[in-house]
Amino acid sequence: MSSSEQRRRNARLKYERQQKRREEARRRTRRITAIVAASVAVVAVVGVSAFVVAGKDDDKDKKTEAAASQTPTPEPSESESKAPLPAMKIDKKAKYTMSLTTSQGDIAFSMDAAKTPQTVNSFKALADKGYFDDTKCHRLTTQGIFVLQCGDPKGDGTGGPGYNIPDENLDALGKAGDDGTVVYPPGTVAMANTGQPNSGGSQFFLVYKETKLPPTYTPFGTMDDASLKAVEKVGAAGVEGGAGDGAPKKAVTVEKVSVEKS
Repeated sequence: MSSSEQRRRNARLKYERQQKRREEARRRTRRITAIVAASVAVVAVVGVSAFVVAGKDDDKDKKTEAAASQTPTPEPSESESKAPLPAMKIDKKAKYTMSLTTSQGDIAFSMDAAKTPQTVNSFKALADKGYFDDTKCHRLTTQGIFVLQCGDPKGDGTGGPGYNIPDENLDALGKAGDDGTVVYPPGTVAMANTGQPNSGGSQFFLVYKETKLPPTYTPFGTMDDASLKAVEKVGAAGVEGGAGDGAPKKAVTVEKVSVEKS
């Protein structure tokens, strides 16, 4: 083989090696791209799932789906139990009244300690130390469910007392229908929770119009007529920005709260 033929052969072999390396590089790039695309798809699905669970719009059609998605639900931080329940100091055979002085009028509701002793005891203990004073009712829902949610010292849906209250009185509103819900009548006051059993803290909701929800929220109080009308006015004013779930347009500041034996 002449020297020129050898050079051409070597050049061809070099070119073939370069092409082989380039093809292997392209294959690696395609594999990496496929892996990244798959990962992005998984993240997107998880993100949508998280939005559906946490976005709540519960707080999200107008019957079962609306009730299931538009639930009065604080963020998970409230469910992290770090402190013990307050020592039991109430009379379990008595009735108590929780009175809220707010920027939209007085709101009061009766509480039955015999049926919800842990809940009533906790609310009295918190009220006695001014826990609810100068807080806001941070959430109003006007589509699917009709509630005003209060009791969060942070005002953003993540606040709580650092302990959890066990569910109580869950059969008070009857057996769930085929759609898995019961009717919470106007005037009902019930505990918000994270969707998990026994995850209530300090947040509660005031029902101002008949609402269907699962029987998983402790109903512990009933508003009087004047109080219900005050909450109805807040509901009629709607949500900031015109949405069906969010901060009430008619802001509700809770100035003072007290719990007294009736």
